[in-house]
Amino acid sequence: RIPLSADPDRPTVAMVFKIVTDPYGTLAFTRIYQGKFVKGESYYNQRTGRKERFGRIVRMHADQREEIESAVAGEIVAVLGLDCTSGDTYASEYPYCTLQKMHVPEPVIRMAIEAVDRDGADRMAKALRRFAHEDPTLQVSTDEETGETIIAGMGELHLEVYAERIRREFRVDVRVGAPKVNYREAPTQAAEFNVRHKKQTGGAGQFAHIVGRMEPLPPDAEETFVFEEQIVGGRIPRQFIPAIEKGFRRGIAKGPLAEYPVVGLKVTILDGSYHEVDSSDLAFQICAQTAMRETFPRMKPVLLEPVMKVEIECPTQFQGAVVGDLTARRGLVLATEVEGRVARIQGEVPLAETFGYSTDLRSMTQGQGAFTLEFARYKRLPPSIQREVVAERKKTALAGAV
Repeated sequence: RIPLSADPDRPTVAMVFKIVTDPYGTLAFTRIYQGKFVKGESYYNQRTGRKERFGRIVRMHADQREEIESAVAGEIVAVLGLDCTSGDTYASEYPYCTLQKMHVPEPVIRMAIEAVDRDGADRMAKALRRFAHEDPTLQVSTDEETGETIIAGMGELHLEVYAERIRREFRVDVRVGAPKVNYREAPTQAAEFNVRHKKQTGGAGQFAHIVGRMEPLPPDAEETFVFEEQIVGGRIPRQFIPAIEKGFRRGIAKGPLAEYPVVGLKVTILDGSYHEVDSSDLAFQICAQTAMRETFPRMKPVLLEPVMKVEIECPTQFQGAVVGDLTARRGLVLATEVEGRVARIQGEVPLAETFGYSTDLRSMTQGQGAFTLEFARYKRLPPSIQREVVAERKKTALAGAV
């Protein structure tokens, strides 16, 4: 840890907290914590080690720009033409220090997006690359099985805004699929494993043997996966331990219940064996994946669903209807507050129950209601709904295989 002070004469330390791309180039909004920026000087990106020249520094006034020669600690300025991402630290020396990065939560909702016309596919891809560069909470990927472009973010409205921006700013007509919730799979009880991988071919064979225990992590654990090894006596050489961890990490990418990522799992390797000729990194990696595939179903896994913190404002005469609707969506009211003719309702509601809520709220409140959603936590899915989700997931997988 290095103490920073708002002293313009000390080495420069600044953080990029927002990226905006406009027709004139990329603007990196930066806050200076120590030292100063001088036009024409060069500073180091502490993540990449690259030295970059700050050719233009501007002070923003809404959409107006004021060209400045320098800026000191405490100021927020925009620098044009930097090759960086949100959360990068710039300093006058390298290496100097890295500021704590902003927490970027995992996406909780995803949907498929495609250009209606083939001619617009390239422009849509360009738009999504730009948006993902600007917004770290937006993730863009391609479904390996269907080839669809998938966008993932923090809520239905979040993704709808980007779809509308593609239509308006890039003039591409896009079609979006139904929103899909990012569920998680989690174990509920411990299980032990003793797995041996043995394969003999014409040449060198494969051999790996691991013994250990898998158990659920505490609900308040910060990490979603913990790997430990407690092997004594060199039963498995140290160089194979990273391969075992890599195998388990590959295994948790898709759980056996409904092929959702596995969270809340601790794996401890206690024993095992190896062959001097046939054992390799690949053999132990395959052995770990087999152990994950065979053992995890015995841990009675359950599905977890994202729960959102919701704040609703509406006229007091509609408060009863809004609270009743929230409860019907499996929501929980945490607090209510009335100021004059406006009621504020705070609560939690599963993300899966919020699709189309903006339209329903406007209907209930004659267009006067408003709400905000923010990810809160993951919670166990009720068994009846879990069966429906698993059945639908299997049905979709079968349809895709045909």
